[in-house]
Amino acid sequence: MKTIIVCDAIHQVGFEILNREENIKVVDATSVPKDKLLEIIGEADVAITRSSTEVDEKFLNAAKNLKALVRAGVGVDNVDIDGCSKRGIIAMNVPTANTIAAVELTMAHMLAAARSFPYAHNALKVDRIWKREKWYGVELFNKTLGVIGFGNIGSRVATRAAAFGMQIIAYDPYIDPSKVTDMGGTYTRNFDDILACDFITIHTPKTQETTNIIGEHEILKMKDGVRLINCARGGLYNEEALEKALKSGKVAFAGIDVFSKEPATNHPLLDLDNVSVTPHLGANTLESQSNIAIAAAEQAISAARGISYPNALNLPIKTEDLPPFVEPYIDLISKMSFLVAQMTQAPVKAIKVEAEGYIGNYIKSMLTFALVGVLKESLGDGINYVNAKFLADEKGILTDAVCVPESGYKNKITVKVTTDSGITSVSGTVFDESDQRIVGINGFKTDFKPKGKMIIFKNSDVPGVIAKISSILADEKINIADFRLGRDQHGFALAVVLVDEKISKETLSKLNNLDVCVWAKYALL
Repeated sequence: MKTIIVCDAIHQVGFEILNREENIKVVDATSVPKDKLLEIIGEADVAITRSSTEVDEKFLNAAKNLKALVRAGVGVDNVDIDGCSKRGIIAMNVPTANTIAAVELTMAHMLAAARSFPYAHNALKVDRIWKREKWYGVELFNKTLGVIGFGNIGSRVATRAAAFGMQIIAYDPYIDPSKVTDMGGTYTRNFDDILACDFITIHTPKTQETTNIIGEHEILKMKDGVRLINCARGGLYNEEALEKALKSGKVAFAGIDVFSKEPATNHPLLDLDNVSVTPHLGANTLESQSNIAIAAAEQAISAARGISYPNALNLPIKTEDLPPFVEPYIDLISKMSFLVAQMTQAPVKAIKVEAEGYIGNYIKSMLTFALVGVLKESLGDGINYVNAKFLADEKGILTDAVCVPESGYKNKITVKVTTDSGITSVSGTVFDESDQRIVGINGFKTDFKPKGKMIIFKNSDVPGVIAKISSILADEKINIADFRLGRDQHGFALAVVLVDEKISKETLSKLNNLDVCVWAKYALL
């Protein structure tokens, strides 16, 4: 039984997800005073926090059993990441649940930058001045929009801006150019092409590479009257250079939701009348809060079960320094490895990771995640990302990570585990940035999301198999959510049956006893 303590208020849907899980004890500490929280946090395997709980030395010293921490939101200013790392606690955040909210806020600031709505509003409502001739703006139609960072948010902003008739020019060195060109935009590797646009919006994480990516030098290259938007991270635009350009009129208008230091109640940008500002409202929608709670609950459950640690901030490789497309593969390989472990359930002799495509540049680092995923079943909490390779070597388990020729996927990873019974392999890829898929098991082609309860069933490729499986599950009142089937050239097939209910040993035994069955396994991801 694992214990998850919810330290701060989250949307009710998050509690509903947590309370549905078997073998998970949920402690609602949202109303517990913070000094009293230290008295109960010691029993937690996983904690969910928000901005109200300081995850500092006192908290971490009290959380003696803590294995993982989920910050339900993006910001982790109140989380001692180094302190977590020293204690072997995996710290995670929830960075993508507010995607649509951030996209729509960006569009609001873009429209404000075009038409000065906040100031026209104040002139009429606050000052009671009706002066239409003062509020001439510009149209978005036929303007060029430079998008820096074409990930989840940037690409969706571009789609909406295109609907306004804007011409999209995107700069992102870590994506396939077709992602831009397929939606009718122009992809560029020349940053000066962005600086020549009528509007510029930025949607990147804050790294050494992106901090002050727009400074005085870049602004000087821009056209007079450019309009800039930042709803991503404070400090991506150099704020002193931006202030100077706004005052001179080089930048006609700026829409700013984020600042280098927050709260920014005395920021000099607030004194200007060609800036629309909001107090970091990117995630402030009812839908976003629900999405954050769902993601936080699911990540906490996954961490409690040792399956994977989505959006981890202190893994053995610095994910913030990786191209964005790599991070979903880190999560995917953890899930794939955990799936292999549940399928084998036998002493491991060798673990091998294979990579196809550009993801092969990062495969050595991913081996660590595969080791933890495979060996977690047998070693439990005794294995972590620090000691995984050492423990594997100590047990005489051969490990390897290699690149192999492409087989039809732009990027694909495969985990192969050798036991006395043979080799078990699982392959996976990521579509559209974050859509994780299992695409192969033991050489059989398949296609399903690595999530939920599933039966993996190898059988003779003869008529009537699906009916026999369905009949047993129907008798046990087990609902089939999805059914994926792959075939080989040797008279065998492999089915992945996603189900809504847990499969008992008795049900699994009935499936294994079918005359057409080679073997049947049950797994939970």
